[in-house]
Amino acid sequence: MSAKIRLQRHGSKKRPFYFIVIADSRAPRDGKFIQKLGTYNPLTVPATIQLDRQKALEWLNKGATPTDTVRRILSFKGVLFLKHLLRGVSLGLFDDAAAMEKFTAWSVEHEQQIKRRQEDAYRNKRSRRPMPGRRPEPRQETSNDAGSEG
Repeated sequence: MSAKIRLQRHGSKKRPFYFIVIADSRAPRDGKFIQKLGTYNPLTVPATIQLDRQKALEWLNKGATPTDTVRRILSFKGVLFLKHLLRGVSLGLFDDAAAMEKFTAWSVEHEQQIKRRQEDAYRNKRSRRPMPGRRPEPRQETSNDAGSEG
């Protein structure tokens, strides 16, 4: 049995919501799964991802292969980077403490980027909508009195 880390679709029509699950590669997309790792909501800006990093790392080490979209999600959440660092620890390139230090530094920087994106999206949304209680000013037509009569 080869296990895959994949998305399982939920939600109504044109309102997708996904569970990130471990499933047998032969199982249908929304069918039986082995374990649920988290959720993914692409409708929010930026997309909301809830993921159990430890479980995902365990399944990757067991040999589960992620689909393309899930690979992007795992990369975004730092699971693949953590796997890379732990591989360096097992090869003896650096110790466990240095690996965790690198991961926490990356995590802090990444959280700041996400927060900045959320604030930018909020500002753009606020700037596009009209202010409540204010009417748009009517356009004043400019006319040339000298040129219009004649």
